[in-house]
Amino acid sequence: MEYTIEMLNITKKFGPLVANDNIDLKVKKGEIHAILGENGAGKSTLMSILFGLYKADNGTIKIKGKEVDIQSPNDANDLNIGMVHQHFKLVGVFTVLENIVLGMENKKKGYLDLETPRGKIQKLIDKYNLKVDLNALIKDLSVGAQQRVEILKMLYRDAELLIFDEPTAVLTPQEIEALFGIIREFSKEGKSIIIITHKLNEIKAIADNCTILRKGKHVDTVNVQKTSVNKFAKLMVGRDVDFLVEKEASKPEENVLTVENLNYYNKDKTKKLLKNISFNVRKGEIVCIAGIEGNGQTELVNLITGLDNINEQGSKIILNEIDITKSSIRDRFEAGMAHIPEDRHKHGLILNFNLAENFISNTYYKPQFQNRGVLNFENIYNYAEKLIDKYDVRSSLGAKSKARSMSGGNQQKAIIARETSREHNLLVAAQPTRGLDVGAIEYVHKTIVDERDRGHAILVISLELEEVVNIADRILVMYEGEIMAELDPKKTNVEEIGLYMSGSKRQGANGGSKDGEN
Repeated sequence: MEYTIEMLNITKKFGPLVANDNIDLKVKKGEIHAILGENGAGKSTLMSILFGLYKADNGTIKIKGKEVDIQSPNDANDLNIGMVHQHFKLVGVFTVLENIVLGMENKKKGYLDLETPRGKIQKLIDKYNLKVDLNALIKDLSVGAQQRVEILKMLYRDAELLIFDEPTAVLTPQEIEALFGIIREFSKEGKSIIIITHKLNEIKAIADNCTILRKGKHVDTVNVQKTSVNKFAKLMVGRDVDFLVEKEASKPEENVLTVENLNYYNKDKTKKLLKNISFNVRKGEIVCIAGIEGNGQTELVNLITGLDNINEQGSKIILNEIDITKSSIRDRFEAGMAHIPEDRHKHGLILNFNLAENFISNTYYKPQFQNRGVLNFENIYNYAEKLIDKYDVRSSLGAKSKARSMSGGNQQKAIIARETSREHNLLVAAQPTRGLDVGAIEYVHKTIVDERDRGHAILVISLELEEVVNIADRILVMYEGEIMAELDPKKTNVEEIGLYMSGSKRQGANGGSKDGEN
């Protein structure tokens, strides 16, 4: 049988860490092939070798039966291999059109020709329903629209093998459904698709076959339709995984966080992004905020944690009976707040610092880590090693690994380790399981429940409805900057929450509900 792509006996080491250990991967024409594995299992490394970002230490790559040497992404493009990375490779101040042609520019009489490629790209947009404005700046686009630009970049280069690295990690349910429709269309045309993911239900929904990696080794390749979700989980992490969170009924006590009449406008005050938001989070409970991305959740978290400043009079945020409305981020931390941010690169980590330095990035001034301004590196590295072991944070050089070099999932685990290990009684967690595998998600959920049971107040913001229903003691649903409903997870379901999220249902003042657009 002829395969579009064969990767045979691929081995890649980073110092003492064996990221890929003698791995085989074979993908047929028109096949949608998933690569499944824990964080740090070697999935992205394997695809980076195929795309020319890394060079394998050993092994062979064949395209349609012919051995090839891929030294760079340019070589991969010449072989009709394209890749959409987990963190998009786009220039924010360039237009969509400029990003798509970057590296393959046409010139006419010595000048950059953008009109000739515009026609080809517009045909691709129309054919695959990849709606995006070619004249828009990347920095002004939603995450879903940026992903469509990355797909257009591949198609413009005539890619026949398409690699998607965690393509749904930052998409809404509606965007995921649209993406899968596009991928199925690619498959019907005979393109081969590789999807790197850890989401088991999505593998069942989209893939034909699946290769499972664990700790850098090839565990198995299976037919997706003949394999259960529980079987996938066990192959991936090497043990049975409990998908349901075991927790006792909450016993909430006094308020820890109180938000009163919170209003917020965009920077030029042309649009109100938050409208009269009021709620509380009590000691010993988990409050989850559900909503489609872009409905005010990010702005709400930024105001609570101090990443942004309130620009409307009368709004108030109180933490442990202290008015922190205008407090600095450090003062909020000192008052008892911990924060797992939505954007781990922008607000969670200093990518050029190592893991140990990141672990103490917001506590470095504590006596444990310094004396009269001189850092105690022995204590810092001992502390880092304890967190690495406790939270199973994997990296090539341990505490000395640069944060930039770690997988997205392990970067997230490092942030969770830092925030839940320091002194606090309120944890604000924005998308805490984004980019994590099922084993790590299970661990994070148990960590959050343990935090609650130790008397902490937990505020979780999540796009994953199953996660919300699974861990919440109370659910708040946001739509267009307003809280549409407060729900008891025991008395609701994903379908009802979805109606509130879309704005087609709204809770009345007496706690009842009414239908209709708002």
